[in-house]
Amino acid sequence: MLKQKLQDVLNEPACATNQAKSTQDRRKGCSAKALVPGAAAGGCAFDGAKVALQPIADAAHLVHGPIACEGNSWDSRHAASSGPRLYRTGLTTDLQELDIIHGGEKKLFRAIGDIIERFDPPAIFVYQTCVPALIGDDLVKVCGLAAARFGKPVIPVNAPGFVGTKNLGNKLGGEALLDYVIGTREPEHTTPYDINVLGEYNVAGELWQVTPLFERLGIRLLASITGDGRYHDVCCAHRARVNMMVCAQALINLARKMEERWGIPYFEGSFYGIGDTSTALRTIARLLVERDAPADLLTRTEALIAEEEARAWTRLARYRPVLAGKRVLLYTGGVKSWSVISALQEMGMIVIGTSVRKSTETDKDRARDLLGPDARLFDQIPAREMYRMLQDGEADILISGGRTQFTALKARVPWLDINQERHHAYAGYDGMVEMVRQIHLELTNPIWTQVRAPAPWEQGA
Repeated sequence: MLKQKLQDVLNEPACATNQAKSTQDRRKGCSAKALVPGAAAGGCAFDGAKVALQPIADAAHLVHGPIACEGNSWDSRHAASSGPRLYRTGLTTDLQELDIIHGGEKKLFRAIGDIIERFDPPAIFVYQTCVPALIGDDLVKVCGLAAARFGKPVIPVNAPGFVGTKNLGNKLGGEALLDYVIGTREPEHTTPYDINVLGEYNVAGELWQVTPLFERLGIRLLASITGDGRYHDVCCAHRARVNMMVCAQALINLARKMEERWGIPYFEGSFYGIGDTSTALRTIARLLVERDAPADLLTRTEALIAEEEARAWTRLARYRPVLAGKRVLLYTGGVKSWSVISALQEMGMIVIGTSVRKSTETDKDRARDLLGPDARLFDQIPAREMYRMLQDGEADILISGGRTQFTALKARVPWLDINQERHHAYAGYDGMVEMVRQIHLELTNPIWTQVRAPAPWEQGA
């Protein structure tokens, strides 16, 4: 069953890049490098599935495997919730040596019962990991028996780490939603303005910078998949009129199959930067009108865009003289490898290069289009080489994740966190202003003048 699912996901017809590959290359997924057994932590299929589904805030998320697997990277992601906190509770079957010898199915069944008795969640997502998959635990069967016994949805997420990359795990998480969640419940009512947002995880509350724009237009976010999500809302997602896919190709299979099953058109967009935010709002409005929403939505959308753009540019004007011409090394990945570039270029900043780790070929093409013919795309920059680039003054600021901050600090170059660990939200018009403000604060912080100056005992030398 898992093999069939993998073949289906790795043969995604909506991904032109995937279809252009050979059969052998297609099986490798979107990663340029194959996973190394024993070194897959933080980038395996299980991790990708957990990242994609964990933000459903009111559900319980149970990891079936050794306790170390529960300590995956999702927990460093500041995927915020406006209410329930159950998704922040680490739940695992904590398989031990005897469980591996005798099998972990009974322990899993008991764990599901314990969670229902203690937390009474609307549903439980159960994640398969490498060890129980290798010893043959039947996750699907146990979840089915538990659902019948306890009268609660128990969703198997069959994505053991060894089957592939993090991006593949994202897609397998989407498959779990299609197989067991979406379409299992009807909304109390529907409107011509109902949409879903796919691949938005509400990191640092970014979704909350966009939903006020929807509300002003009368657009209802039927389901966020999955940032600040609610299980029952996701169940009703099949009644939306439009799907917007935010996170590049991570959930392209979910978007395509929802279009095939329920006729929901989808498009890919970004809420990073003023221009991209406006384009996303226009596209949502146009697609809703094409699906019988009142035509005045287009007029109201243009009025809102004009108002918000003017307000944003007025607030940004004070920063542009300082930021224009400043050089940025962008070291992130995925959708941010290109979406943040346009936001920086809007302020006149020069992106000298961007990393494309965990980025799809479509992401890379968009980055090249934005950076021009001399685009520098990096897969991975060794710490020594990055230090040299910063020490030689090739960039005025490093924008990256937390793991490279110490290279920038050693080179005495400003650094800004752009990855999932960040505490500031950068989506929408307000998010663009906040990102620019943070960059300005970093570049003008007097500490850099101080640390670059000779030490007191060197000044008289």
